[in-house]
Parts: sequence; structure tokens; C-alpha cells
Amino acid sequence: MATDPVPSAEPLKFQSILQLDVPKGRDGKHKQIVTRLLRDIDQLVAGTALKIPLSALPDTKENIRSALNRATHFKGLEVATSSDAEFLYVWKVEPEVAPTPTT
Repeated sequence: MATDPVPSAEPLKFQSILQLDVPKGRDGKHKQIVTRLLRDIDQLVAGTALKIPLSALPDTKENIRSALNRATHFKGLEVATSSDAEFLYVWKVEPEVAPTPTT
């Protein structure tokens, strides 16, 4: 005879779903633009920056900067940003090379 594992349990207050249907990872609303920016940043040569029209961003520049900051820290990539009234600029921060001592 099968028994109910929790015979006196209250009904669920929230909907339940299969674990297979639970979203995995951080696929937030900025994933598409951040993925595109990361791809472009990877292709930058030293001394160049991306010039992104603010009108092309799906959200505020502050929110995009925050999402990009999280993604670059996760990847171990160091970038810098700047902006003006029309554009967001993003570039790789190149590691400083220590000068070699002369004798």
C-alpha cells in the first residue's frame, strides 16, 4: 500500500514547474547586446575603442555598462568606458608593461 510522503501538507501557494524548465545561468535582458559587445571587444586592436550610438542600446547606458561590467569581470577581461551625449565608448585596458631597468 502506497502512502503519501507528506499526508498533512498544505496545498502549494506558488506554481511548480519541472526543473528542466527552470532557466539556467544569467540570461538577462541585456544578454544579446552584451554578447555582441564582448565579441567586438575581442576583435579590438590596442589603442582603439568601440563607438556605440546610445540610440542603438536597448536600455540606458548605465544599465548596459553595469551588465557589461559583470560580464567582463566574469571573463577576467578589463575594459574601460566613457560616454558623451551621443555615444558610449568601450575599450580594452592594456596591462602596463614595467620598464626594464637600465644598468
